[in-house]
Amino acid sequence: MNAVPKILAVIGGGRMGAGIAQVFAAAGAAVTLVERDPAAAAAARERLATGLRRAAERGRLTEDPSTVLDRVDVAGEVAAVPAAADLVIEAVPEDAALKTRVLVAAEEVVGEHTVLATNTSSLSIGGLADGLRHPARLVGMHFFNPVPASDLVEVVVGPRTADAVRDAAVGWVGALGKTEVVVRDSPGFATSRLGVLLGLEAIRMLQEGVASAEAIDRAMELGYRHPMGPLRSTDLVGLDVRLAIAEHLQRELGERFAPPQLLRDKVARGELGRKSGQGFYTWGEAR
Repeated sequence: MNAVPKILAVIGGGRMGAGIAQVFAAAGAAVTLVERDPAAAAAARERLATGLRRAAERGRLTEDPSTVLDRVDVAGEVAAVPAAADLVIEAVPEDAALKTRVLVAAEEVVGEHTVLATNTSSLSIGGLADGLRHPARLVGMHFFNPVPASDLVEVVVGPRTADAVRDAAVGWVGALGKTEVVVRDSPGFATSRLGVLLGLEAIRMLQEGVASAEAIDRAMELGYRHPMGPLRSTDLVGLDVRLAIAEHLQRELGERFAPPQLLRDKVARGELGRKSGQGFYTWGEAR
């Protein structure tokens, strides 16, 4: 039976990073969560505490939330990542240069046995591996938001990813009680490529006045059994994140991924979705 890594580090304490830290800690791993900004680090720990409390209330946690939280150490520098870590996952913003710097810094402090993973939703695994001394140790582990509730992890195999690294990632996903899909490194992988294309067309339909956001989403939920419509999903992902991915896919795959003007306008106004309180829907208090 597969087990989660005994020692794990997650770099980036945003919603995704905190969620990844939560599920591994709940499964028994000792987790170092790296977040350089003190305010963001405090927010990450609060996000973890809230997530664990909610998991306990729903009967999805076998231990007391405080016991699980004690397994998470929040650190301010990548240098604090334990050398003995079995796995390091970067979950910083979707910027190739930033992710590369983080992965290179992590490789400097860990042992040669450590698997490095990126939570990127669209960037090239091969490209991110170019800066590493041992590119075979890098694999994509694309988690979905919200991490504790999502069943899927996309395992992305780069051109130099070792078979043993791929197999370890698949095993860890299973140990979390989640399901993997293994895909080859290509722009947008499987999920972002399809999900972004659907989301962009929904935004164009809204821009053209075809129907309301509620009607477009309801059509996909009831007509195609999607658990969530593409516009509400965009709000949860973040309109800025979706715009960045769309621009990347446009460069890589062509004009079918060109972002609609409505998306650009909303991002420019700061209407980023749930995290800002306003996107295609009004969310009340921003999270």
